[in-house]
Amino acid sequence: QVQLVESGGDSVQAGGSLRLSCAASGYTYNRRCMGWFRQAPGKEREGVATIYTTWDSTYYAASVKGRFTISQDNAKNTLYLQMNSLKPEDTAMYYCAADPRPCTVIHGEDGVARATGTGVPYWGQGTQVTVSP
Repeated sequence: QVQLVESGGDSVQAGGSLRLSCAASGYTYNRRCMGWFRQAPGKEREGVATIYTTWDSTYYAASVKGRFTISQDNAKNTLYLQMNSLKPEDTAMYYCAADPRPCTVIHGEDGVARATGTGVPYWGQGTQVTVSP
């Protein structure tokens, strides 16, 4: 019911910026909450940021707050993740995700980072972000 296609991943030096995009299709009720997750080699998948598609309320992992910004262009059905001041520890495969459930059910109001995405039904293929020292 929902298809997600990410783009924008690249290799960049520390301190640089990237903008990830996620083109979405499918019924809007199946993507009430959308967000970004990431997974580094040998590490557990973690939540980065989420957004309500209806009123733009956002949630961020503490490690990225102030550096990353999640946004959505509903007219274009596109989700974005603007990443500034990138650090080597940001290196990971980044995934776009969608869920018909409220964002607060997925991770709670302050638990974005600990969210693994288990139970989230819709995922993109991922886009690689590599940050060199």
